[in-house]
Amino acid sequence: MKKTFLVLLTGCVMSTMQHAYAQQRLYTMSEATNGLRMELAPERVKMFEWIPGEDAYTRAVTVNGNIAWVKYTLPQAKADTLLTTNSLNAQLFAAKPLRGLPMMHWINNSSAWFSIGNQLYTVTLENGKWTAASWCELPEGAENITVNNKSRQIAWTVANNLFLRTADGKTQAVTNDADVNIVNGKSVHRDEFGINGGIFFSPDGNQLAFYRMDQRMVNDYPIIDWSVVPAKSNLIKYPMAGGKSHEVTLGVYQPSTQKTVFLKTGLPADHYLTCVTWAPDQQSVYIAILNREQNHLWLNQYSATTGDLVKTLFEETDSKYVHPEHALSFVPGKNDQFIWYSDRDGYRHLYLYNTNGQLVKQLTKGNWVVNDIIGYNTNTAEVIFTSAKESPMEKHLYAVSLKNAALRRLDNAAGWHEGQVSSNGSYVLDAYSSATVPAVSQVLGVKSKFQQTLVQSADPLKAFKRPEIRNVTLKADDGTPLYGKLILPADFDSTRKYPTIVYLYNGPNVQLIKNTYPASGNLWYEYMAQHGYVVFTMDGRGSLNRGMAFEQATFRQLGTVEMNDQLQGVAYLKSLPYVNADKMGVHGWSFGGFMTTSLMLRHPEVFKAAVAGGPVIDWSMYEVMYTERYMDTPQENPQGYADNNLLTKAKNLKGHLMLIHGTNDDVVVWQHSINFLRACVDSQTQVDYFVYPGHLHNVLGKDRVHLMQKITDYFDQYLK
Repeated sequence: MKKTFLVLLTGCVMSTMQHAYAQQRLYTMSEATNGLRMELAPERVKMFEWIPGEDAYTRAVTVNGNIAWVKYTLPQAKADTLLTTNSLNAQLFAAKPLRGLPMMHWINNSSAWFSIGNQLYTVTLENGKWTAASWCELPEGAENITVNNKSRQIAWTVANNLFLRTADGKTQAVTNDADVNIVNGKSVHRDEFGINGGIFFSPDGNQLAFYRMDQRMVNDYPIIDWSVVPAKSNLIKYPMAGGKSHEVTLGVYQPSTQKTVFLKTGLPADHYLTCVTWAPDQQSVYIAILNREQNHLWLNQYSATTGDLVKTLFEETDSKYVHPEHALSFVPGKNDQFIWYSDRDGYRHLYLYNTNGQLVKQLTKGNWVVNDIIGYNTNTAEVIFTSAKESPMEKHLYAVSLKNAALRRLDNAAGWHEGQVSSNGSYVLDAYSSATVPAVSQVLGVKSKFQQTLVQSADPLKAFKRPEIRNVTLKADDGTPLYGKLILPADFDSTRKYPTIVYLYNGPNVQLIKNTYPASGNLWYEYMAQHGYVVFTMDGRGSLNRGMAFEQATFRQLGTVEMNDQLQGVAYLKSLPYVNADKMGVHGWSFGGFMTTSLMLRHPEVFKAAVAGGPVIDWSMYEVMYTERYMDTPQENPQGYADNNLLTKAKNLKGHLMLIHGTNDDVVVWQHSINFLRACVDSQTQVDYFVYPGHLHNVLGKDRVHLMQKITDYFDQYLK
């Protein structure tokens, strides 16, 4: 069958505009690697926060070298300086002055708090003047610090236990587990299911729910500290697919009695607890219970007093998997109505429920994905959220009516938008970028036509020689559109043939192709283009923001469908007269490292050179929650695990492959690539290898410059 390749007109327009800006300077490797996080970062609004109960916000601005914390009252945007670095130093830090302002967190409209190390401070409006004072000092090793603004109570963890400072300044030990393998108040289930913490204050702050994770049944896994002599083994708990998983419960602590009740979430004990939400009346807690198979969810309500199950509101099932990631969002002023995110119709949408478990209405629908609820407009009874409605490559701000589900878009510019909503939802901070817009921060009226630009960044890359960048749409073998980017060499000459690098990830919950700044998505791609490479990247099936059919296409066969899609990209590249098909390379990290290695072993004739970082080699050695969602267990799906196990395929390697791993990787443990080396030795296969001592799953900081230079040198060695 003849393959059809479509290059979008928008990509041509974008590349023409970028090429017009071409200058003389090339990136250094440091700039290409870390520049967007440092000196080449677009300007953005700093320390922005809405003030509770007011149509006003604060932000940091710099005046004559002095950083000021300034309040702006809308709609006039009247400015009022609350604090400066100099005034804060004069009040608290004269002996050791601060060079900048710490992030301020509003408690109410007349007080805020900030932290420096483990010391917390308050800033309070007193007699028309903002006064800073010490609040409390937390113990050494305090983590997961959580402040409740209403009760002024503070919770934190030290090691595996949870502590609470009450409003009267006294500290209570919420837990006192001597066994370090029982962990309290921390994120559980390895941060899957949208979980990013383990402390949940009730709305008034006078009760505290928390995760308790029992890991005693999980195998110990050694992470070696090579920085000491002799080297030291640090044991972590790492539940692998098909093996014993940890057991999680949820406790509710009453500071007034210093008693804890654990919710009776039942058996089996290795199910997953997520979407933890306090009822507005604080009498109960809602939890989504997900079975270990991850195909059946129960939304349950439990008594905060007794821990008893009150009722199951509803259940959700799927033949492949259910993937809850959001807590319930209760409608302001309505204790009996909440919004639930669900993929039940094939795309993630918003559903309005009452607390009896009855569906009131579906608020959003269509072949597009809702990302996140970011607030409510209480005056117009609307939910404000972000979504990929316009395009999977864009994110925009929307409001939908709770009364009639009428939908409207709030922003008016192409690109990728993030939002922060004011107290009553009258205004929203819209921070966005696009391929041609480095960064804009503006305040929009949610119902009015108000618009105030706070920051419009100059182009930090205007001094550099930029490559041409084209958006590309291809088709999977089932006709599904696949979106990619083609980065062409600087001073591109269509009569030449160029070495080409495919960069990929193509795994769940990640999207590379977005209409964001810079258009390339990564300055290292541009660096390689400046040095004579074509670079190509594409999101195949299994990646984010395209709906469940797109995501679940890889179910039980991680790597197979994704490779087929990436090979469609390769076929497209080979159809281009300026691509040297004999000098193609591929690179990826993590899931992308797995994909890179898979392509080199399962399609060994395609790429001449490859670099795989932090690669999964054998899915049976990866973590329970992630792997079993997409692959089931090794016992249930032995063929799927065998098909995608790269240890048995080492002998197939024909090109040049370098694997890179951080020695302290606790996500994709080092054993993956070590075992692959053993397989290469056993099969007399030559492979290149490099490790980064002490690094975790990602190599960051100055060492990342070393990493990217090593990757670049490898491609130069074999593709130039």
